[in-house]
Amino acid sequence: MKLTADRMVVALALGLGLLVLDGCATRLGDFTVLSTKNVDVSGLRMGDRVTGEHCINKVFGMIPLGQVNWKEAMDDALEKAKGDVMVDIVLTMKSWAIPLIWGQDCIETEGTVAQTSQYK
Repeated sequence: MKLTADRMVVALALGLGLLVLDGCATRLGDFTVLSTKNVDVSGLRMGDRVTGEHCINKVFGMIPLGQVNWKEAMDDALEKAKGDVMVDIVLTMKSWAIPLIWGQDCIETEGTVAQTSQYK
C-alpha cells in the first residue's frame, strides 16, 4: 500500500479532528442554602462584603492544570470574614491567556458574609 500525499492529508485531518473533539463534566457543588429569590435573613449577624477567589493555570494558554472550583472561592471568602453563610453573592468567571505560553482561569465569589446562631 503506497502512502500518497492525499492519504497523509486525510490522516492528518482525522488526527487533528480527534484532538479537537473533547468533552467533560464538572461537578458544580453541594448547596446547603441556595436561592435566587429575596429571603429574610434578619436572624443572621451580617458582616463585611468580601471576595474569595480560586484560580488554575493553563499551559500553552489552553491546557488547564486542574479545574476552577467555586466552592474553594467561597470557602476563601468565608474564612477571610470568619462566617459560615454568604448573602447577595455574585460569581464571576475570569480568564486570560498569552497564546502558546501561559494562561489562567479564575472564579471569584463576592458577597456579604454572615454568621448563623450555630456558628462558633
